[in-house]
Amino acid sequence: MKNRMLILTVVALALSVAVAYYAYRLLQNRLSPSDETTQIVVALEKLPLGSRVTEQQLRLTPWPKATPLEGSFAEPRDVVGRGVVVPMAPNEPVLESKLAPKEAGVGLTTTIPEGMRAVSVKVNDVSGVAGFVTPGTRVDVIAIGSPSGDGKSQISKVFLENVQVLAAGQNVQRDEKGQPQANVQVVTLLVSPEDAQKIALATASESRIQLALRNPMDQIDANPNAVNKSSLYGPSSGYSEPSDEKPKPKVERYRPRKAAPVMAPIAVTPPPPPPKRTLEVEMIKGDKREKSTFEEKRPPSEENRL
Repeated sequence: MKNRMLILTVVALALSVAVAYYAYRLLQNRLSPSDETTQIVVALEKLPLGSRVTEQQLRLTPWPKATPLEGSFAEPRDVVGRGVVVPMAPNEPVLESKLAPKEAGVGLTTTIPEGMRAVSVKVNDVSGVAGFVTPGTRVDVIAIGSPSGDGKSQISKVFLENVQVLAAGQNVQRDEKGQPQANVQVVTLLVSPEDAQKIALATASESRIQLALRNPMDQIDANPNAVNKSSLYGPSSGYSEPSDEKPKPKVERYRPRKAAPVMAPIAVTPPPPPPKRTLEVEMIKGDKREKSTFEEKRPPSEENRL
């Protein structure tokens, strides 16, 4: 019995050693660099957005042939002179998708996709979210102003949502005499032609522009309602927006008048006729007496008075 257990133990130990050796050789083959490599072009230094690539900014580095990188370049001359549309870090492979087409030039124009427009707006440290608005971030654009243009009733409204920031930097403006003024923060937004018209209208009028930084993973348009001062302070403040509208005349609903109740005719009792006036005449004939009664007739004037 003891011999059998000893044999099983030796066999199990031998199998475990064999499995461990096989796993070690397998991992060693995968982790060890392959002898078959090729050369690809990588950035020697940081390549900013809109810059033109020079030969001094590039170098060649080995890359395994077993895992080819789509869009890579094998010769620096295929990259020199082209514009950068996606910023690249040092030692990052230079890909076709990160460069502007040949003969397309350099600068901001190469980063604008087809059918889109780049519009710049002035912002300050507050409206520009304290410098956190950088190229590639997403913002909502808020207009603050008076729709009627009189400045009495101001509202704020989010009229553009999930807009990509194309560039952010400072612009030095000059006055009429050519003297430099203070640096003005400028943010360039990537929008559609219709949205570009909205931004131009908001910046040309008395409205002010405010940017709201948003999470790039949040792709839902909230489309909030406009907010005025009365909704900001709440009904408990007693504040109400002034209105220039004239009060509308009060319109009363027509109601037909009720007919007066019809009174039942009152029966008029005629006055009793005046008492008849009679005249009694006694006639004596010998020893006979006869009485006769005659009705006395009134004259017409007396009847009219009655």
